[in-house]
Amino acid sequence: MADAAPGAASASRGAPSAARRRIAAVVGVFGELLITAGVVLGLFVVYSLWWTNVIANQEAARDSDAVREQWAAQPEEDADDTTPPREFEPEDGVGFLHVPTMSGSEILVKEGTNPDTLNGGVAGYYTDPVQSSMPWDEEGNFSIAAHRDGHGAKFHDIQDIEEGDPIVFETKNTWYIYRAYAILPETSKYNIEVLDPIPEESGATEAGRYITLTTCTPVYTSRYRYIVWGELERTEHVNADRTPPEELLEASGD
Repeated sequence: MADAAPGAASASRGAPSAARRRIAAVVGVFGELLITAGVVLGLFVVYSLWWTNVIANQEAARDSDAVREQWAAQPEEDADDTTPPREFEPEDGVGFLHVPTMSGSEILVKEGTNPDTLNGGVAGYYTDPVQSSMPWDEEGNFSIAAHRDGHGAKFHDIQDIEEGDPIVFETKNTWYIYRAYAILPETSKYNIEVLDPIPEESGATEAGRYITLTTCTPVYTSRYRYIVWGELERTEHVNADRTPPEELLEASGD
C-alpha cells in the first residue's frame, strides 16, 4: 500500500486545529459580550438604586428648604386645624410627613403621584384615580404615595411601621398626629378601595379623619402595593419655635 503524501497528512492535521481556533474565537467574543452586558446591567442597577437616590434627595432638600423659607416669610396666623396654609401652593409642597419608625427624616409631600413628582424624592397625595382629602378637612382620607426603591426611596422601610405607631403630618400652622391602626402587606396595584374616604378594608366603618400610606411591594418590584392606615388622634397648633409633638420628641430622644 502506498504511503500518504506528507502534504496531505499535514493538511488533515491542520484542519481540526483551524476549526478549534474559529470556535475559540466565537466563544471568546460571546464571553466578552456577556461580560459587557453584565457590566452595563450592574451600572444600571447602581444608577437605579443609588444614583437616583442621590439626585432625588438633593432635589427634595432644596424643595423642602424653599417651603420652610416660604412659611417663615409669612406672618403668624390664628389658625385652627381646619385652616389650609396661607398661599397654598400644592405643587410646591403642602407639608412634611414624619414617621419615626419608618424614616429618621422628614418627607416633603406635594400634590400628585405621577413619576415627575415622586421621582423628586418626595411623597405625593393622590389626585387620580381618586382625590385625596387634606389633613385639615373635617373628614376623609389623606392618601399618600412614595417610592420604595430608587428616587429617594422615602417609603423603603414602610414594613417597620406597626399598629400603634405615630404618623405625624406638619403644616405651617398645625401638627396632625395620627396613629397607625391597620396594615395590609400586599394588595393589587389596581385596588383603589384602600383610598376610600372610609377605608373599609382597614376595618373602618364610619367617617373620620384617616391617613393612608401606599408604596410598592415586594422590595425592588412594583407588582403589588403595601398599605398602612392611620386615624387622627389629635392636632396641635405649631408654636413660634415649631416644637414637635411629644411623639416626635420621644423618637428623637430629646
